[in-house]
Amino acid sequence: MKEFLDNLVEKYEKKDFIKNDPIQFPHNYSSKEDIEISGFISSLFAFGKRELFIKKLNEIFNLADCPFELIIDYKKYNLENFVYRFIKSVDLIELLSLLNKLYVVDKSSLAELFYEKNNRFKRVVDYFYKNSNCPNNSGFCFLFAKPENKSALKRINMFLRWMVRDGEVDLGVWDFISKSELIIPLDTHVARLSRKFNLLKRASNDYKAALELTEKLKEFDEYDPVKYDFALFGLGVNENS
Repeated sequence: MKEFLDNLVEKYEKKDFIKNDPIQFPHNYSSKEDIEISGFISSLFAFGKRELFIKKLNEIFNLADCPFELIIDYKKYNLENFVYRFIKSVDLIELLSLLNKLYVVDKSSLAELFYEKNNRFKRVVDYFYKNSNCPNNSGFCFLFAKPENKSALKRINMFLRWMVRDGEVDLGVWDFISKSELIIPLDTHVARLSRKFNLLKRASNDYKAALELTEKLKEFDEYDPVKYDFALFGLGVNENS
């Protein structure tokens, strides 16, 4: 199984992967803050049909010359007509305003927000919830899933993969998290194939399943288990294309 998965990683972890994936957006920038911001926004909106959310992300990032400029001057851009599924303009504006608070008002960054290992996910999600004016049933709240709500935290784990891992695809701009700490971004493709290959026993696609699969993948590479995301996701998408 290790040889099979390693061969798939070699096949799919290529630059060609970038052009059809939301990771294409942080690849457009060179500064750490622009990579962080664009990567964070891109990962949050990475749900639904790929061609549709990539179109919407293009709309967002085409507003300004760079993501940092976007969050600094978000009030000057016409965002009133933005909609992606149940994410409305008010949700996007709230997200940009809180990134403005983080970087401009608090003089901090996403890197600092994610820095501490203990309760990392809770601390990050709490920052955005506690500073938000959006109601609990808003699209904004959907962007920040919670593990206690049976979420696998796929999008936030994908963002961390982008920021921490390096290579032809991932950006590797954060060195304070080790690759061995990463958790597999569990989606339906990855979960289905993991069960098919007897890598995952848990029936629910939740956070516990993501942890279980990650621990299993550490048997093949204890230092970089999440590299197998390329193998499982790439094969899953190919099987369904």
